Order: sequence, then structure tokens, then C-alpha cells
Amino acid sequence: MNNFDQQPRATVNTEVGLNAFLTKMFGWMGLAVLVSAATAFVMATQFGGAVQSLSRGGLLLPIIVWFILPFVISGQSMKRPTVAFVGLMVYAVITGIVISTYTLYYSNASMTAAFVSSSAIFISMAGFGIFTKRDLTKFGTQATAALIGVIVAVLVNAFLVKSVMVSLIFSVIAVIIFAVLTAWDTQRMQKMYLQYGDQVSTTGLAVNGALQLYLDFVNLFLQLLQIFGIFGGSRD
Repeated sequence: MNNFDQQPRATVNTEVGLNAFLTKMFGWMGLAVLVSAATAFVMATQFGGAVQSLSRGGLLLPIIVWFILPFVISGQSMKRPTVAFVGLMVYAVITGIVISTYTLYYSNASMTAAFVSSSAIFISMAGFGIFTKRDLTKFGTQATAALIGVIVAVLVNAFLVKSVMVSLIFSVIAVIIFAVLTAWDTQRMQKMYLQYGDQVSTTGLAVNGALQLYLDFVNLFLQLLQIFGIFGGSRD
């Protein structure tokens, strides 16, 4: 009798803990997105001169920090969760500053369409990652490898080929890659909580997951923005 009584409680407690973890992770990820959007809006509408200066060569330092900071946040997430959370918010502000320069080249309609589209894709794939019973590790690993290849190809195209059609093709491929990574990262963080949630800081784990999903969302947005820009959404 006692065994039957205890098993349901363990299952319920696990589900409650997992739901709380996912709520925290997605909540912080959503907050980071809102911080970036607000920062980009304020910069574009209130500090146009600064945005112009950044677009003319002042982005070097922010971009360097933009690439390095995620590694720092991830490294600190399990050791100092509060510091990592602050780092995530700082990173969201820097991302918003970088994105504000895109308003000089893309129309408001294009940016809105990219944001709505990336939100729809992200929500759909994150939901798939949560509810699917299929192990997505193989797909995530393949998507990561494909992303490295796409980055190399994009750099070659940007400096040598300079083809708009090639750029469009790689942007479409990148959207597919980040959609897959969104599902995989969601499932991966869920599994990590279930396996290590009682051994590590769940707050740190949630910050790390929020960072990964935030990066997936931002990259989805940037790739879709380029696609919409190619199809007439650019200010040029």
C-alpha cells in the first residue's frame, strides 16, 4: 500500500518541479527578448544620432562583447546564478543596441514581420521540443554541424561571391537550422532538469536554458529579417 501511495506523489512532484522550471526558463527568455526590443526601439527613436554613429564603425566593441558574453554567462550560470542572470539582461541590452542599427536598413514592416514570424516559429518548435517523445539529440547535433558550415559559407559569400540569391538560400537554411535547435535546446534543458535538477542549482540551469533559447530566437529573427529585406523590406 505504501509503495502505491508514494509513487504518484513522486510523479506529481516531478511534474510540478518541471513546470516551474520551464516557466522560469521561458519567462526569463521572454524578458530578455522584451529588453532587447525595448532597447532597440528607444535607441532607434530617441538616439538616432548614436545609432548612425554605431552603424558607421562604432559597433566593433559591442559586437566583440556580443560574441564573448554568452560564453561567460554560460560558464557562470551554475556557479553564480544571480550574476549570470544579470549578465543575460546586459547581453539583451547589447543585442538591442546592435539590432537598433538594423532599423537604418530595414523597414518597420519588415522588422515587424520578422519578429512575428520568428515568434511563431519559436513557440511552435519549443512546444514540439517539450511534448515530443522522440529523442532530438541526433537532429540537434546535425543542425549544429550544419550551422558551422553555413557560417563559413556565409562569410565566403559576403567577402568573395556577394550574391543576393546565395545569401537568401543560406538564410532559409539557417532558419531551418535554428528552428531545429530551438526544439532540441528545449528538450535538452528539460532532460537536464529531470536528470540533474536535484543536484545542481535549478536557477542556474534556468538561466543557462534561457540564454540558449534567447540565442535561438535572436538568430531566427535576424535570418528572417534578411529574408524579408531581400523581398522588398529593405529601406535601400
